[in-house]
Amino acid sequence: MGDRYILVVEDDESIAGLYKRFLEKSYTVETVHTAADAIDRVQRDDASAIDIVLLDRRLPDGPGSDVLDAINKNGLDCRVGMVTGVEPDFDIVNMGFDLYIVKPVNRNDLREAVETLFIRSEYDALLQDATALASKRALLESEKSRSELTASEEYTDLLEQIEDLDKEFTELTEDLTSEDYRVVFRDLGKAGE
Repeated sequence: MGDRYILVVEDDESIAGLYKRFLEKSYTVETVHTAADAIDRVQRDDASAIDIVLLDRRLPDGPGSDVLDAINKNGLDCRVGMVTGVEPDFDIVNMGFDLYIVKPVNRNDLREAVETLFIRSEYDALLQDATALASKRALLESEKSRSELTASEEYTDLLEQIEDLDKEFTELTEDLTSEDYRVVFRDLGKAGE
């Protein structure tokens, strides 16, 4: 069991149990089997602990998109992987998930999907840090002279922080796929809305 928390929303209890066994050595895993239970879970006070939701698209009492709506409505900062037997169609374009995985899913596929979702989550946090630092740098550079900037320990520290983040981005992007880049730019577009 780990610090990172995964919510599995899967109506087939044997499959949910299998996913839990695949992941529980590395993560804290909770399973629920209906849309209503998943919605209740993402509305609880401790919902912010959820890092990843592995969500079946078809549940006995409603579609997985209802759960996605509840996640968005509650402002949860988690990544969602749709793990489903439904082949993707154009209706997925406006659904707010991060990764789409078609069943059947083996242990390696599931673990790889979870790691991809965690990498995307890290990228988001780094991107937020980088934009904040870049904003500070731009402001200082527009307001201060080159000599003032050069003499400032705080500015030098800021540049070092930016350089460290740049190194982290480089290491992280080595693991990103073209799909990861698509998601990053989709998220950037949403941030600008």
